Amino acid sequence: MKRLYNTGRVGQGLVLGVFVPYFALRSAVVDALRRTNPLRNYREYKKDRGMSRVRDWVDWLGGYPFEVAKPEEIFDLYREQGFALERLKTCAGGIGCNEFVLRRQ
Repeated sequence: MKRLYNTGRVGQGLVLGVFVPYFALRSAVVDALRRTNPLRNYREYKKDRGMSRVRDWVDWLGGYPFEVAKPEEIFDLYREQGFALERLKTCAGGIGCNEFVLRRQ
């Protein structure tokens, strides 16, 4: 999928044309099962994330597949380069990205 997405506008259009409707339908089914207003959920998503849900899907698809690194691998790499960890925010084992603030010593 990554290769197709990176071939240009046509590849991006094909990937987005398959996956965005899939994500939207899946989200609509979840909203229906939970009996929640899907429009409200889209507005709240933008407030929480700073981007629309559709923009987030496009962003996520453009970065797939991605490489995963354990936090200790990040710490070791940057410690060797003279950095120290100041803050860490994790996704607590869920889906998301860990966030690191490092400062050069």
